[in-house]
Amino acid sequence: MPKLSINVDHVATLRQARKAKEPDPVAAAVTAEMAGADGITVHLRGDRRHVQERDLRILREVTKGSLNLEMAARDEMMRIALQVRPDMVTLVPEREGELTTEGGLDVQGNFKQLKQTIDKLKSNGIEVSLFINPDEESVKSSAKLGPHYVEINTDSYASARNASDQTTQLKRLEKMANLAHQLGLGINMGHGLNYRNIVNLAQIPHVHEFSIGHAIVARAVLVGFEKAVREMLVLVKGFK
Repeated sequence: MPKLSINVDHVATLRQARKAKEPDPVAAAVTAEMAGADGITVHLRGDRRHVQERDLRILREVTKGSLNLEMAARDEMMRIALQVRPDMVTLVPEREGELTTEGGLDVQGNFKQLKQTIDKLKSNGIEVSLFINPDEESVKSSAKLGPHYVEINTDSYASARNASDQTTQLKRLEKMANLAHQLGLGINMGHGLNYRNIVNLAQIPHVHEFSIGHAIVARAVLVGFEKAVREMLVLVKGFK
């Protein structure tokens, strides 16, 4: 049964819109875990547009499940990760001005830098995942780097324009998940997932965890955070 990690970045986005103290992503994370979430995900960006270092450090103290830090493979972020020691670091590409992460890592093009980053994190007891696109080259190159997991980018599936395209993308994701599993990688998935498109993905074998944020935060505005998380858990895990 796949796990569900709640990304609370956009709780912080709402807070930072007014440079206020509320809503607090830490409070949202505590609520999410009380509702049954398996862990918490945050992306500490170089521009600090939403999550702040304060959030990450407090989350390390209060998170009961797995704390997953999404970050770029940069010296500043490495320093913070080694200080805070999240359970997992997911390495992601990061471009100034982007609204959200715009694709998976160029694994082959950044192989040496990624290898150094992965090895350092692993030697410090931190699990590592790579956010990659659903293609064979990315999966095979990732396996050579030796991370614990890959997080397969589900954007092409989430943004499919019709049922036929969605089915095609679903089969592609399943094929890449099988390949990653055969190569000894753990499999996470995320990006653009919501209450409508998660059901079919949850049936793919070997998926360890889904990371979902924006859809849950958007739903929480209407029904509350605990209810929004519980509704997603029903879809991911199939229980009430």
